[in-house]
Amino acid sequence: MRRRRRTLAVTALAALTLAACGSEQPDSQGERGRSVDAVSTRDDAAFIKMLDEVARECPPPGTKRESPAAPEGEVPTAPVEAPPGATVKPPPGGAVEPIAPTAGPEVELDAHDRCAGVQHEQRVAEAVLQLKRPDPAQVRKTLNGLGYIDERIHGLKQSGAVTKFVIDLRDKGGRLCLDGTANGELTEVEACVAPTNGPFDIANLHRQP
Repeated sequence: MRRRRRTLAVTALAALTLAACGSEQPDSQGERGRSVDAVSTRDDAAFIKMLDEVARECPPPGTKRESPAAPEGEVPTAPVEAPPGATVKPPPGGAVEPIAPTAGPEVELDAHDRCAGVQHEQRVAEAVLQLKRPDPAQVRKTLNGLGYIDERIHGLKQSGAVTKFVIDLRDKGGRLCLDGTANGELTEVEACVAPTNGPFDIANLHRQP
């Protein structure tokens, strides 16, 4: 009987140990998940703070750009419309394929984004220009050091001696992004226009006119 009791005691202890181990595993996974979320939240907050700091001297978000005034003595021309009932002949060679607009609200930044874009262009270009051999790893490290988080860096790749990158700077309904290239001797960083909503897609960007 004593031997049996000992066996039962050992079995019960083993069962309790396994139950304890099983109950700890989900908790540890939950802790890891919460830790990752906390880091992501901190990074996002720091990124937004950086955007606000860079654009602190710019007009408020959503401020429309003022249209340039017509030169003195000139009268703005209005678009000419065909009279009612008139038919418009198709151009030679058939219909014209539609192309992406190069002007208008679809490809223009508001006053806030245009101002902020100039500031971002300058700080990114100056930092990347310091890299003698700007490969993707060095460019990413430099951008991270300026406050641009990985989630906002897209299209980072090297083609020959040139490294290309795009930064999503959309915030508060804005459309600002940066399009950059660097090869160690020449660095070009220009503001671009992204759709206000939806995922960031390099194929849907426009150069600022």
